[in-house]
Amino acid sequence: MRYTSPPNQQSYYEQVWQLVRQVPYGKVVTYGQIAQLLPPPIDVELAAYKALSPRWVGDAMAACPKDVPWQRVINAQGQISERSGAQRQRQLLEEEGIIFVKDKVDLKQYQWQGPGHADEPRQATLF
Repeated sequence: MRYTSPPNQQSYYEQVWQLVRQVPYGKVVTYGQIAQLLPPPIDVELAAYKALSPRWVGDAMAACPKDVPWQRVINAQGQISERSGAQRQRQLLEEEGIIFVKDKVDLKQYQWQGPGHADEPRQATLF
């Protein structure tokens, strides 16, 4: 694949950061999920985008401004990717009330579904 980064890297990163800024306190999102919520850059084939975009999101998060809640982006297995800062990320998420079980976050419980989706499960009503 010929793309090592998005064609307009700064523009793509800005889109990533804008989306991550919307992730609510106490919720997480995956690299791949962020990538799926963003349109592929012009002239990038869909297959190439699907293969490369989670890494592009990771690169964007590594370069994010201070106002982006970077700690809320984790991998598709519900884990914090191993790198420097991983312990700090876990600490910040735990401070938001996110519980880890064997170094994993329960994505069914804590995953944000994206803009416009209700984040809390609906309670069944009993009649």
